[in-house]
Amino acid sequence: MPWCEDCGRYYTPNTMAADGSCPRCGRVIAEPRDERLPWHFWLLVVAVTVYLGWRAVQGVVWLIDVV
Repeated sequence: MPWCEDCGRYYTPNTMAADGSCPRCGRVIAEPRDERLPWHFWLLVVAVTVYLGWRAVQGVVWLIDVV
């Protein structure tokens, strides 16, 4: 957890500015955050897309069989 000497406080990564500076005094107290989304999020998006696409194909086939 980053510590600001001037303010005398610990800051969580979510409370600091995006550039790693203290929100109170502006002094840089940590490395800037990485704003990229994690790889496993994109894996989940691909898996959900494939699943819903397959279910759509099954729905179309079911509709053709019913009619």
